Amino acid sequence: MFGKLIQPEIEQLISARNWAMLKEIFSDMHPSEVADIIADIPEKDRAIVFRILPKEISYKTFEYLEFEIQELLLKSLGHEEVSVILNEMSPDDRTELLEDLPGQVVMQLVRLLSPEERSVAVKLLGYPEESVGRIMTPDFISVKSDWKIEKVLEIVRERGKEVEYIDTIFATDSDGRILDEITIKEVLLAKPESIVKEIMNDTYVSLKVTDNQELAVEMFKEYDLYVIPVVNDENYLVGIVTADDVIDVIEEEATEDIQKFGGMEALDEPYITVPLLQMVKKRAGWLVFLFLGEMLTATAMGFFEKEIAKAVVLALFVPLIISSGGNSGSQAATLTIRAMALGEIKLRDWWRVMKREVISGLLLGTTLGAIGFLRIFAWTLFTNMYGEHWMLIAFTIFFTLIGVVMWGTFSGSMLPFILRRLGLDPATSSAPFVATLVDVSGLIIYFSIASLILSGTLL
Repeated sequence: MFGKLIQPEIEQLISARNWAMLKEIFSDMHPSEVADIIADIPEKDRAIVFRILPKEISYKTFEYLEFEIQELLLKSLGHEEVSVILNEMSPDDRTELLEDLPGQVVMQLVRLLSPEERSVAVKLLGYPEESVGRIMTPDFISVKSDWKIEKVLEIVRERGKEVEYIDTIFATDSDGRILDEITIKEVLLAKPESIVKEIMNDTYVSLKVTDNQELAVEMFKEYDLYVIPVVNDENYLVGIVTADDVIDVIEEEATEDIQKFGGMEALDEPYITVPLLQMVKKRAGWLVFLFLGEMLTATAMGFFEKEIAKAVVLALFVPLIISSGGNSGSQAATLTIRAMALGEIKLRDWWRVMKREVISGLLLGTTLGAIGFLRIFAWTLFTNMYGEHWMLIAFTIFFTLIGVVMWGTFSGSMLPFILRRLGLDPATSSAPFVATLVDVSGLIIYFSIASLILSGTLL
């Protein structure tokens, strides 16, 4: 917010080339605010402004920049400047940057790292995509379980400035296998001559480097943690994942689900930077599929052509019927998919969900049906557009809405379970897909009920 407020002043100082004043202003700002300013200034001035940043905030500012701006800055800065940035960046943020760059560029940048940082970068990049190993940081404080507390405090003082998170300290055996975690509060309150194992309580949870990042998100939610240790197959402590690491994962997953739910393939990069043809390709598949599905609606209406010809008034309610069914199905699908994403329901809960949605559909359908009935009744007081059989038409709409809404809630809630059972992403049972399915089946329900109620009168 602060950066936005002084944006005009920043632009004036850049135009006047008053670098000294700019440096002084940036020194008092948070790196995230500086990143916002750099993102808003013209591209030709970004590298110059970035170069004047104090060293202690330059690499932090770089971490807050969007990937596209990071990439442009790397091209504008000299090798020595890039080397300093990459070496100072936290390992997890650096991995996120490198994994999105072309392979040849990554090789060039890795060569600019110090031997120690190069080893860390290569190791993190070697883990599978979407794995915990890609977002963990290898910087943490670990101590041996047989050490005295006074030695632990010495280690904290020595390494405290080097690591990202010191509130939790990890206890290992002599070989480096994790045994437990202890808090800095427990260390400070313990007697200096005490042994680490005396304040251990064996309550830690851990992740494996090969675990999916979604599992990390679930564990942070379930245990309400700020940091989780990461181990290999032999239970050796190799890194930690912090809450801020999984926030990006949560955002990416939510964005992907929302895009799929909107009836398209998920984008792999920000909307504004996606090539036009690639975006068309990702959207065209679902649109074509849904279009072909909607063609079945015309087929269904053609099947009931005789009924429509005999009672044209039935056609007036087609939009009302199919929209009510589609809307109720979309609601049910949204609720079910979100509950699955939050872990509130599992595959085994399908029966409970179905019962709830069928009852909900009955109540919602009855409500809408009653409104539809009253609407036809009210219109007959002022017009004769529904003829002498208006009450039969009203009952047709009433029972049709109950049936269509119940079918919509049933379909919308069960499709995510079917997709999950088949190993597919439930988000692909998007609102457009559910609406298309219910549109076609809703017409069949409508005209079937109309044939039963209006047979011998209008039909």
